[in-house]
Amino acid sequence: MPGFPASDAVRVAVVTGSHPFDVPAFHALFRAMPGVDAYVQHMEDWAADWGQVRTAYDTVVFYNFHQQAPSGAEPWPGAAVKAAIEELGATPQGIVVWHHALLAFPGWEPWARLVGIAERGFGYYPGETLEVRIAAPEHPIVQGVAPFTIVDESYTMNEPGAGNEVLLTTEHPKSMRSLAWNRQHGSSRVVCLQLGHDAVAWENPGFREVMLRSVLWSAGRL
Repeated sequence: MPGFPASDAVRVAVVTGSHPFDVPAFHALFRAMPGVDAYVQHMEDWAADWGQVRTAYDTVVFYNFHQQAPSGAEPWPGAAVKAAIEELGATPQGIVVWHHALLAFPGWEPWARLVGIAERGFGYYPGETLEVRIAAPEHPIVQGVAPFTIVDESYTMNEPGAGNEVLLTTEHPKSMRSLAWNRQHGSSRVVCLQLGHDAVAWENPGFREVMLRSVLWSAGRL
């Protein structure tokens, strides 16, 4: 495969942009995932695809927070973003939409289809203690995962609609009920995960297990 070393690891593009994060802790999260080879990159680098590998990743994890929907008229390489996103689902490449990426591109229908929520207006509450429950115990992502408690940023927004399978829930009054769900987007398996704002959450064993399994399942490795 051009651009990739020979490996049986799951090749993951981790796409960021328009939101700061703890860089060492972020990289440590992915380096700790067994069998995962993660390539952290900005949205424009992923879309421009200089190494011609964009469709060769097994999974794309989106952790971006862009608020302006791409028009296709932006200066290069920004103009490539619209086309790259609209091509998602054309192959079985997995997709994970993670935390604030659920809120990206408000009002843009292609991203709303990806997330499975048409109207994504939201409120947010940092540092909440969430009791996480397993909603679909037979699904491979959460099979055998015990309920857990996590300190994290929560969102209040509409629940995922038809065509989504909810995996994790909470009854916290400052959170939407659904914390993780999966869906099909064209030929792609998609996992949407509300959890995972910062290093406190990333170090939580329950979160780490769900995040790893989401990557593996979306890539068809679980």
